[in-house]
Amino acid sequence: MKKFLAIVLALCMVCSLCAVSASADDTIKLKMHFVDPETAPYVQGGLKIAELVKEATDGKIEIEVLAGGSLGGERDTIELAMDNSLDIATCANSVLTNFIPEMGILDQAYLWKNADEAHAAVDGRLGDLIKEKAEALGLHVIGFEESGFRNTFSTKPIETMADFQGVKIRTMENKYHMAAFEAFGAMPTPMAYTDVFPSLQTGAIDACENATSNCLNSGFYEVTKHVTNTQHAFVYILLCMSDDAWNKIPEDLRETFLAAVQEGVEYERNLLNEANAEATEKLKELGVEFHDIDVAELQAAYQAKAAEKGFTFDPEWQAAVDEAVASVS
Repeated sequence: MKKFLAIVLALCMVCSLCAVSASADDTIKLKMHFVDPETAPYVQGGLKIAELVKEATDGKIEIEVLAGGSLGGERDTIELAMDNSLDIATCANSVLTNFIPEMGILDQAYLWKNADEAHAAVDGRLGDLIKEKAEALGLHVIGFEESGFRNTFSTKPIETMADFQGVKIRTMENKYHMAAFEAFGAMPTPMAYTDVFPSLQTGAIDACENATSNCLNSGFYEVTKHVTNTQHAFVYILLCMSDDAWNKIPEDLRETFLAAVQEGVEYERNLLNEANAEATEKLKELGVEFHDIDVAELQAAYQAKAAEKGFTFDPEWQAAVDEAVASVS
């Protein structure tokens, strides 16, 4: 009898261990990649998303956040996600425009008057249009973090539009962003984000543009001692999930998963505002000078260049932009 009970106990222990193993194996583990360093608000937002998703799903979904461009540039990783070789890629909307031409409407200089308009667009009908187009590429847009309004970082002071003349500035690989700086008189040079710092160091470029917090986080202030408040574009950081990764999530968990992601997105948006304000003060302490510029002059120059190049946009997407603006006004 004792021997029988020992065997039964051993079998129970084996079954228990198997159950634990099966439970562990059932955990859905995903990787999310950022080109920015871990200190960047976008990455901090990604880490918050990972925390909230794990909590909301009782540990059933875990996200590992990779920072610093370890898997390549934004376009590289978007293509990895489309190929189901990466679970969640992140990229600026300007990069995704290369795959979804209609998204070019978001790349116009001075499209939004404030962040509320920008949020209303992607959290509403325009966001739905983007998601529909992305799904055709094998991507599921699960959230819209943001880089917000962008400023210009330069090795020499830029205080008037005339100061842009001949300045070699890094931009994303995007015809609308490039057209804006052409309109200002600069020489736009598209390149991967990871190449920006060494290019500034060697003098291959004279300037770059991004959220003010990134001037600090990416160390650009070591070379670019001037920030001009151009506020020329509002940029979103899209979280793009591969088909394979999306299909791993059970249908009964998807709503919970997306709600947790959105909570993390809201966290990042607030964090970005705080980070920009803190970075401005820190950069000033580090000897960086800030310059205001006649934004109306820049806006008029861009509009003239856009007309010259014949930029037009899908009427349905334009209507969604107008709807977002009207909802905030």
